[in-house]
Order: sequence, then C-alpha cells, then structure tokens
Amino acid sequence: MKDILFTAIVLLAMPVSAFAQDHGHNHGGTPYAGFEAREIKSLSDQDIAELRRGGGWGLALPAELNGLPGPAHLLELQEELALSSGQVAAITELFEEMRVEAIAAGERFISAEAAVSAAFEDAEVSQEELARLLDTAAEARAALRLVHLSRHLSTPALLSDEQVRRYSILRGYSDDPCAKVPEGHDPIMWRRHNGCDG
Repeated sequence: MKDILFTAIVLLAMPVSAFAQDHGHNHGGTPYAGFEAREIKSLSDQDIAELRRGGGWGLALPAELNGLPGPAHLLELQEELALSSGQVAAITELFEEMRVEAIAAGERFISAEAAVSAAFEDAEVSQEELARLLDTAAEARAALRLVHLSRHLSTPALLSDEQVRRYSILRGYSDDPCAKVPEGHDPIMWRRHNGCDG
C-alpha cells in the first residue's frame, strides 16, 4: 500500500509536460514534414484533384452515413440495386448537375485556401485581413458542402425502400439480414420477414 501511495504522489508531482511526450505519433519528426512544398499548404495535390473533378471529398458523410444515398455511388451500384432505366436517367441528371456545381464551388474553395496560404508567405497579414480571408474560405467550403449534401436529400424519392436498404448493405453501413438466419429463428419466416429472396 505504501508503494502504491508513493507512486501516486510522485506521479501527481510530475509536470504535465512529462506525460505529453511523443507516443509513436511522430517518431521524432512532424506529421507535416513535406507539406511546406505544397503550393496551397492546406490542400494536397490529391485534395485539389478531387475538388477539380467534382468529387465528394467526404463532405456528404452526414447524409451518406444516415441512410441518404449519394448519386455517384448509386450509379456505381446500379446493377446490384436493379435500378430501372428511368431511375438511372434521373440519378444521372442529378449527378451531372451536382458535378458541374461542385467543380465551380471547388474552384472557389481552392482559390480561397490559396489566398489564406499566400497571406502567410510574408507573415504581415493583419488580423482584419486574415478574418476576411478565413470567412471567404469558410463560406466557399460551406457552399461546396451544400452542393454535395443537397443531392443526397433528393435521392430517396427516386428509390424504393428496399433499394435504400440494399444500398446501405452494399456500402457496408449495415449487415445483410438475409446473409445468415440467426440461431433459434425459423429460416422461412425470417427470410419472409426480412424480404429475402428465395
């Protein structure tokens, strides 16, 4: 008991900085090594390429992971989801509109981030100018997110409940209840209740 109490007192007396050492995150370096060569410090070449092609860049995750499918992935999975030609046409139109708007919004965001990056090149940016640049970048990012998220609001009306359920399974967000009948359940009743084929 004395040893435990002594250890506790020693630990409490140690400065916080003693615990804030590298725990394998940086391995003696910095996670940003190499970033200094970027043209826009906050965006990688991959980020810029994704934005310039109108890609989602993870901006629609709140919709995607809450059961609202994205048009790009719906088109990728059209065969597995047994989308009709009418559904494919409507989703394609939605996707193309989104892509055009996303490319334009992505360019505005890239420009805004480039301006923030450039402002620090001479380190003489004022607080007021910095606030303005950050507001512009935040507004550009919000507009880009709106482009992607708003299209997820439009997709459920184009799909059946079964297609939405199947999409979630195919994307790995939920388990397929038809893949395995739980122990103790009647297989026929289980499959019928869960809309399984065969």
